[in-house]
Amino acid sequence: MDTGKILTRSDSFSEIVMGNTALVRAMIEAGVKLVSAYPGSPTPEIADAVMAVRRQEDLFYFEYSVNEKVASEVAFGASISGNLSVVFFKSVGLNVAADSFVQFSLLDLKGGLVIVLGDDPGANSSQNEQDNRHYARMTNTPVLEPADPQQVYVMFLKAAELSAELQHPVILRMTTHVCHAKSRVRFGSRKKAERSKWSFSPEPGEYIPLTKSVAAMKKRSILKLEKFREWNEISDFNRLTDNGSNRGIITCGLPSLSLDDVLSEITNPPDLLVLGSPWPLPIALITDFCASHDEVLIVEELDPFIENEIKAAAYDAGLGCRIIGKTEPEDFIGELRPGAVRRFLLRKWPEIDPAPAADLPEIPVLPRPAQMCPGCGHRSAFHAISRALHPKDTTVADIGCHTLGYMEPYRMGQVLLSMGHSNGTGSGLSVFKPEGRVITFIGDSTFFHAGLPGIINAVYNKHKITLIVMENGTTAMTGHQDHAGTGGISVRQVLQALGIGFIEEVDTYKQKELTEAVKRAIAFDGFSVVIAKHPCMLKFTREQRRRGKEPSTQAQINQEVCRRIKTCISEFACPSFMIDSEDGSIGVNPELCIGDGSCVQTCSAAAVSIGRKQ
Repeated sequence: MDTGKILTRSDSFSEIVMGNTALVRAMIEAGVKLVSAYPGSPTPEIADAVMAVRRQEDLFYFEYSVNEKVASEVAFGASISGNLSVVFFKSVGLNVAADSFVQFSLLDLKGGLVIVLGDDPGANSSQNEQDNRHYARMTNTPVLEPADPQQVYVMFLKAAELSAELQHPVILRMTTHVCHAKSRVRFGSRKKAERSKWSFSPEPGEYIPLTKSVAAMKKRSILKLEKFREWNEISDFNRLTDNGSNRGIITCGLPSLSLDDVLSEITNPPDLLVLGSPWPLPIALITDFCASHDEVLIVEELDPFIENEIKAAAYDAGLGCRIIGKTEPEDFIGELRPGAVRRFLLRKWPEIDPAPAADLPEIPVLPRPAQMCPGCGHRSAFHAISRALHPKDTTVADIGCHTLGYMEPYRMGQVLLSMGHSNGTGSGLSVFKPEGRVITFIGDSTFFHAGLPGIINAVYNKHKITLIVMENGTTAMTGHQDHAGTGGISVRQVLQALGIGFIEEVDTYKQKELTEAVKRAIAFDGFSVVIAKHPCMLKFTREQRRRGKEPSTQAQINQEVCRRIKTCISEFACPSFMIDSEDGSIGVNPELCIGDGSCVQTCSAAAVSIGRKQ
């Protein structure tokens, strides 16, 4: 389907779309004027839909900013000039944005600002299960939490309306399976798009949160939050199901759908209160619900955020209701799909007897570790770099496709924290290291996102580490988005401007040259850099296929020459190579091989060549 044409329709209609796509139609109907972002799962499809819309109509300005902090500041600047704005990124992106984000609720955002978060229970594509509701409470920022694509659409419209009305930021907290769920969504009609505006004439100090004014700003923030709470008490997003039980359940967001499934299997189900917002909670609604039940179970993903607030409210109200929440370690971990909700209910209320799940045949799933794509330049880089390292060298990973270098057979990257950490962590590791060198890795996108401060620090403090910049010309891991380096800013020129004394640049397919360059960098007495570059081959082959050009070559094995040393599998580890289970010979999977030729130089027997695809 042509997403842009569908989303820019002027009439009301319904369509099967994912949550991320439904969000963009809501942006159009709400009159959003600026959208900024930094790519990160589970949110990249929002940008895909935004760009599809922009190909049809110039309805709003959109940019990928260099990181989440800058993206938030861009949206903030547009908002205080009178334009409704949106910023979106993944869960841990809020850590990067936090320095500015924590100030937003203190200030009047005249055009309105909606922060769309892609939280990730289950850590499907993240390094942790960060629960960003805590940021909302800390900053007096209200939150709406949809459970499905229809709610994504209607809740964004309400978030935009409330944000503009209160001149206050509002978070739309989407989780991975809300972002990616598909269902039929009923959309409204859209008005004629209004022109963007620029109206910024602040009073002296109006946007300067310093000691003199911050107390008054904080008080105003609290009062705005209270207005949101008053609305939330009567919000249609709260749903009460009265089953006539002395037991009740309170939940919010995606777990409510799992509960609907599980409770439909119970003969005498508890009453159910589904909240549309986890912060600030509709306290009167909740205490009324608790007062009419002997026991209330709180069902929420990750931290006991709602649970603790409800327990405090019940105590303040002097209620005798027993509030039941998280007690076991497994209660705090992962997504609450129906099976997990069923197990949670049975742990808390063992006497409840939901019908057992339908017996389905168990199909064994073979383990399939994550791996780099066929032809990936990072594979060639790791294979070459491994030949330059000493056993006493220490390697530090960073965020990106190259993070997979920590796995067998490369075993490169022994510690990982966050985007851009590698040179800061590597510097600390190097201070007391008695022997060997510290080698750090960073991708070109992360280099611009958060890598520069650590590099500058290493240069300034004269840390003797070697940095390998894994440059593949895109933000590959999250879907091949552009970054500052793809817009004409050279990684090498930035490094040269910092006065770094050793910089070499090598195509990763030239493995021997790369090995020697890394050896020279390690021997250099100071901070040294090797730029290991090769275009992302997944992006390249996809672009070729769009032009109707399928790979016409593939690797071939000369069985008469092959000595079955298996370097191609055990050390280079391209997934295109396979071992015949009957005779142990090495073969090539034609469905995977792209015929790039990076493997030819890895075979000491010279048994690998490139020929026409069969």
